[in-house]
Amino acid sequence: MAGRQGRAQVAPAPGGDDTIGLYLHIPFCQAICGYCNFNRGLFDADLKTQYVAALAREIADADLDDGALPRRADTVFFGGGTPSLLTPAEVERLLAACRDRYDVADTAEITLETNPETATFDRLRGFRDAGVNRLSFGVQSFDPAELARLDRVHTADRAVAAVHLAREAGFDNVSLDLMLWLPGQSRASAVRSASIAAELAPEHLSIYLLEIYPNSPLRDAMARALAAPAGASVSEWAQLADDEAADMYLEVFATLDRAGYEQYEISNTARPGFWSRHNVKYWQGGHWRGFGCGAHSTVRGRRWRNVAATVEYIANIRDGVDVRRDQQVLDEDARIAEALFMGLRLAAGIDRRNFSSRYGVDPWSRHGEVFDGCVSDGLIWQHESRFGLTRQGMLVANEILASVV
Repeated sequence: MAGRQGRAQVAPAPGGDDTIGLYLHIPFCQAICGYCNFNRGLFDADLKTQYVAALAREIADADLDDGALPRRADTVFFGGGTPSLLTPAEVERLLAACRDRYDVADTAEITLETNPETATFDRLRGFRDAGVNRLSFGVQSFDPAELARLDRVHTADRAVAAVHLAREAGFDNVSLDLMLWLPGQSRASAVRSASIAAELAPEHLSIYLLEIYPNSPLRDAMARALAAPAGASVSEWAQLADDEAADMYLEVFATLDRAGYEQYEISNTARPGFWSRHNVKYWQGGHWRGFGCGAHSTVRGRRWRNVAATVEYIANIRDGVDVRRDQQVLDEDARIAEALFMGLRLAAGIDRRNFSSRYGVDPWSRHGEVFDGCVSDGLIWQHESRFGLTRQGMLVANEILASVV
């Protein structure tokens, strides 16, 4: 298992200091899932038309003249929301705007997040013809009861069909999202969903632990069920205890190991050569520029976010008002802490020599007492100049990282 946890892996470079990833936020959804905390709203056709025009204009007006922003883009990521509610023509328009403003590489990874219920052959083939070469399906579970508790619109069968349609439409890079620690989810159910996903043979799988946000509809539904008199509804809405959830995580990833996937990040596993190149930028300190309402950007130590409200964003773009908010320059300590925090999410870990060369600090020299204890406890591995979290360490990553950043 040690090799699967990173020692034999070498993380790809984030694209170089002169390349950038472009993120385009699409905030529209057909229905609002009870657990979701992303910046999104219900679909409105007229508002979507206005939004696409504003988004294209923001891209066209992107500030590149100060020399601080790389011009060459090697990834484009449509996130949401539900980006697959765009038409292929709208996707093509936005990609054209990206290419007009940036030097988008011919080999760029271009990802579109897609919900299974929106997938038809014609629509997916249209996205492929528009330039999208990677689909990321938000499946979450293949269990009907779990999908219902999450307020997902699609069925398990629809998710399976969507993957087959993607293949028919010509996609050879497909990712599926699954969630663990769902209300009422057992270890057996989680493993079953992972097994079904592996049988579909996607190139990439993201496995996320559900986070229950304050004031979310799902939190309220769980509270009501758990407050009711004891009965079937309680077990249907309860989450497993922490130690059982940890066992669930380990068993799911072991299942995917056996299916030929390699875990390369705390929540991500893939076939060799199919890591998410865009997301690797986040974990390795690369550059990304976000467009659209609520999108975030980080470029050469500068960070900002866009105004979150869709209508306000459209009005600001129309009136020529800067949509950027909370602009800041990260100081040296903040950049080092973030590089350590994000780099340890990768199974390949951190190379001390590369880290020292880039940031002028040897992380082990600074935090050796904590790291030595984690090695003794089997939570961190070491191999030559590289170190990282074991799979057991990934289960307590937040606790470990909180002690060093």
